[in-house]
Amino acid sequence: MNIALIAHDKKKSQIISFAVAYQYVLQKHSLYATGTTGKMIAEETGLTIHRFQSGPLGGDQQIGAMIANNEMDMVIFFRDPLTAQPHEPDISALMRLCDVYQVPLATNMASSELFIHGLERGDVDWRNVVKANKDRET
Repeated sequence: MNIALIAHDKKKSQIISFAVAYQYVLQKHSLYATGTTGKMIAEETGLTIHRFQSGPLGGDQQIGAMIANNEMDMVIFFRDPLTAQPHEPDISALMRLCDVYQVPLATNMASSELFIHGLERGDVDWRNVVKANKDRET
């Protein structure tokens, strides 16, 4: 699966802790991240991560383009809901694209852990379910 990892500045330490704890699951997937988040996770874990620009410089939009092209399977985005973000429209657009294209989006530690445990068990196979439903409709 292609998984995006994103974190606002005040949540970077949390996403790093998450990546360290679940490195054994994440290493089995293709990882993508916004600039600084990806660099910090890679330095701490040794995981291979394709890094885009930082969020405010277009990284959120680059991940959004992958979602729109059906090239992203899951987004883990540790958001900081208590701090105003100068690129809030980009964040809203990314979240909207996840909804439009049915891409699972975790925005905090609790939902991220549910997703990662589902990946570990092999429960997260939503693309095949969506494809099967479309095949039945035709």
